[in-house]
Amino acid sequence: MYRQSAQEKSQEPDAIRRSFVDASPISIMRLKSDREDLAPSPANAREDAFGIITQLRDFRLHRLWRGKSLIFEGGHREGALAITDLREEWRCHHLSAFDNVRFRIPFQHVRDFAAEIGRPDLMGLECPPGTIDPVILGLAHALLPALERPKQASRLFIDQVALAIMTHLAQKYGGLYIPGDRKGTLAPWQEKRALEYLAARLDGHLSMMDLAKSCELSRSYFIQAFKASFGQTPVRWLTEYRIARAKELLLQDVPIAEIAIRCGFADQSHLTRSFSLIAGTTPARFRRDRRT
Repeated sequence: MYRQSAQEKSQEPDAIRRSFVDASPISIMRLKSDREDLAPSPANAREDAFGIITQLRDFRLHRLWRGKSLIFEGGHREGALAITDLREEWRCHHLSAFDNVRFRIPFQHVRDFAAEIGRPDLMGLECPPGTIDPVILGLAHALLPALERPKQASRLFIDQVALAIMTHLAQKYGGLYIPGDRKGTLAPWQEKRALEYLAARLDGHLSMMDLAKSCELSRSYFIQAFKASFGQTPVRWLTEYRIARAKELLLQDVPIAEIAIRCGFADQSHLTRSFSLIAGTTPARFRRDRRT
């Protein structure tokens, strides 16, 4: 079942109305309040999971802190989507009435989902601030009857909606490319072999010819089929995979120079150049922004 955070437990019993439904390992909760005077919440309990929030109606005003830094003050429109890394510390002060649906998705479930469909390149979920997502909003609305009457809810229906949510999040916010037309793509066994080959060569010392041969294809056909399967070239896939690994290590107390070597870069400067091109910021700033 859905586990309440310290933030949720701290509010007055009649100030916030909550309803829960279990889609294990995903937890789903509707959180609603008509009050304008809620007290600031304490920090969340950190855990290896993503927090997903979609607004069911316009949310006029709130303040959001990551660590000790105020990173947002304002409102969100109906359908606004937020994705937070719950390994980090978050605090929110609701300053107006709100109504939203929240999903807690364990990191391991995200990884397992990607592995099951042969896409181990899914490293995380990132959503730009202010994103309006009508798909997640529509799926959240579909869950409202189940949230209102969880004992009468169909588990099969809940599981199907949860799967649709996970698939949409993975494709749109995880960069997971799932081709609609399999024509001209790699076979599943070839996809698996190609990604295992690339992931084992973080240093970038790979032979495209050997990679193609491991999939029993010519070099030119392999590159075309790989792009059809994953939406990018093998070299681009490997670069993004290395950057994703670096992001995970940057959340730990590992020196950036060591991260560069672990992720196959020549040195810290090489990591910084590649990281900036892919992530739009430097490794040092990425780490600092998530610690302040």
